[in-house]
Amino acid sequence: MFALKRHLVHIVKYRILWMVLSAVLLIPGIVAMVYSTVTYHAPMKVGIDYTGGTILQYGLTHKITNDDLAVTRKNLEEIGIENPYLQILNVNNDQQEHTKQVITSIISIRTKFIDEHSNDAEKITSALQEQFENPELIQVSSVGPTMGKELFKNSFIAVGLAFLGICIYLSIRFRFDYAVAAILGIFHDVIFVCGVFSILGIVYNVQIDGLFITAILTVIGFSVHDTIVVFDRIRENLRYYSKKMSFGEIVDASVNQTLARSINTSLTTLITLGALYFFGGVTTKDFVLAMILGIAIGTYSSIFFCSMLIDFWNDKKNSPKTPAKETLAV
Repeated sequence: MFALKRHLVHIVKYRILWMVLSAVLLIPGIVAMVYSTVTYHAPMKVGIDYTGGTILQYGLTHKITNDDLAVTRKNLEEIGIENPYLQILNVNNDQQEHTKQVITSIISIRTKFIDEHSNDAEKITSALQEQFENPELIQVSSVGPTMGKELFKNSFIAVGLAFLGICIYLSIRFRFDYAVAAILGIFHDVIFVCGVFSILGIVYNVQIDGLFITAILTVIGFSVHDTIVVFDRIRENLRYYSKKMSFGEIVDASVNQTLARSINTSLTTLITLGALYFFGGVTTKDFVLAMILGIAIGTYSSIFFCSMLIDFWNDKKNSPKTPAKETLAV
């Protein structure tokens, strides 16, 4: 019992501070999403995955690097091609059979939907001809706006099903009030990440794509995993210390018992993601940034936000004289 009372972090004592901090983190993003919705008809600027787009693939006779892609992106933006998404693809035997020359690299350029009346394809080809020797257009494919809207709808369905499954699992594993706290924690994390990307979209024209939804789903899983660890420790401590300690003291003790594990797990993940962000390809930077933001805020919410909600719920549900053991989950 005495070991439990040696706290590094006081959740209950400073819970008003954690509420204010959460508000500071979320309100700017919420304001940005409202502004973006009014201005651009979406909470964040969406990329061609959801608005429709065209992919052009060019075969090159020599190897190209990420530095070459950076130059290509700059050249395309200068001729009016907005937010091109560039990738270096591997060459397979089938592609070699249908080309006029022996190609070593393939550069894939994804941009907004190019219709038959537009000359954007010719402009892209001319820009590549100025940078590379004899680029050969080997494939053109397009996704229309209707298909983009369908993908956007399916992405939201995927996120909604993930929320539903987590809520059902937590209701069975713990109790409904614990599940509600965890779901609110997930909303807390998702709103923060989406808010940051909404701000980046307004300021730097950053757009979301399918990888962003993948990052959000990963963040949801990571966040709820960390929260479950804290909740499980609260439940275990309630079994042994409910007669000797108040519910708030048990919450503080449980958080501090899991604090080192949560920080170490998140820190090792963030180090890996930091390496990917600074040394990885340009095309994955936004995806990695979303992961970094999500894991950082998920660690914070599991420790400070969700635990605080459980304590608030207990205060509201029980009078000060009610022993903590009556809040024990079945």
